[in-house]
Amino acid sequence: MAIKPVKVSQLNAYIKRVLQSDPLLGNVCVVGEISNLKFHSTGHVYFTLKDENSKISCFLAAENLKFLRFEMADGMEITAEGYIYLYEKGGTYSLNIRDIQIAGLGNLSIAFEKLKERLSKEGLFDEKYKKPIPSFPEKIAVITSESGAAVRDILKIIKNRNNIVDVLVYPVLVQGPGAAPDIADAIRQVNQLFPEIHTIIVGRGGGSIEELWAFNEEIVARSIFDSRIPVISAVGHEIDFTISDFVADRRAETPTAAAQMAVPDVNDLKSSISQLKMNLQYQGANFIRKKELQLQRCNIEAMASKFENRISLQINDINNQYKEMFTLISNLIYNKKNKIDSVKEQLEALNPQNIMERGYSALLNSEGEFLNSVNALKIHDVFTAVLKDGRIEGSVKEIRKDK
Repeated sequence: MAIKPVKVSQLNAYIKRVLQSDPLLGNVCVVGEISNLKFHSTGHVYFTLKDENSKISCFLAAENLKFLRFEMADGMEITAEGYIYLYEKGGTYSLNIRDIQIAGLGNLSIAFEKLKERLSKEGLFDEKYKKPIPSFPEKIAVITSESGAAVRDILKIIKNRNNIVDVLVYPVLVQGPGAAPDIADAIRQVNQLFPEIHTIIVGRGGGSIEELWAFNEEIVARSIFDSRIPVISAVGHEIDFTISDFVADRRAETPTAAAQMAVPDVNDLKSSISQLKMNLQYQGANFIRKKELQLQRCNIEAMASKFENRISLQINDINNQYKEMFTLISNLIYNKKNKIDSVKEQLEALNPQNIMERGYSALLNSEGEFLNSVNALKIHDVFTAVLKDGRIEGSVKEIRKDK
């Protein structure tokens, strides 16, 4: 009996129905190592899951990727939960993943380094974004487990150091699948509901890397980075480092160290203030004593004597200048007088009146002009002879010229 041929699409559709109807293949958990990891622009993730003998193509939808608590990377061993799916057009099947779990120190270290590298490139760890921790806070919020040792240690230290500070304990899960969203929500809610809070301490006591993993998740890192209130990260012990430590404004090695970092010790402050008071009093006393000594040196009688001496010196100086000026002016007047007398003598020597004293006279024509030549007159012209004691009027009868 001949077998009826079917189309490829019909065969693939039949195989798909068989696969989807198998309850075992509809919900499987597969352990393997990630390879050929590709993040598509749509947000979906494609990779291969392999062991030492075989491999299978895997698909992780974008809506499931956002619920992962770690950063995927090649070489990471995971446990993938999902179902077998056949892509009819290509005739290929794959494991469509609903959830992924990882375990083991090596795998968690890979996820830690991948997320740390990505957030660092985004700038979430940059010092320029770090906010200073207030030196004298009035209110502090502690986000941690209400039943853990960390909250007891923090409250004890704060009470011993500074019983003036108000403390708000905001209880959250600190490990397990729901811990990271719980911590992130708490940080956001404290910022929104309690804006008067000055500092937030977020953390927990020590534990394994799996137990501390909530503080390595991206959702917690971004909530710390977005916090308007300064955040101190206090997770585990001194040797433990989490993503929260890198993104927080300050990292404390332990919850106890965070409490010491968050509030000043009142006793130390009192001691410092007392010492400061003593220093101020000592400096003030020295200052006053110094001024008293300066005042004593400023004796009023001595100052008056100094002023009198200075005034006397100034008077002597003025008198000397006066004498010098008087001598200078006297000499100038004397020299000018001598010069004037000399000019006067010269003028006197040239005075016609003096010449006339010696028997000379001056002749003037009818118009009062001096005559200096016989040619200036004619016969019958009138003239005036000016002598020292009067005038003589006359006329020309004869003109004789010297040969």
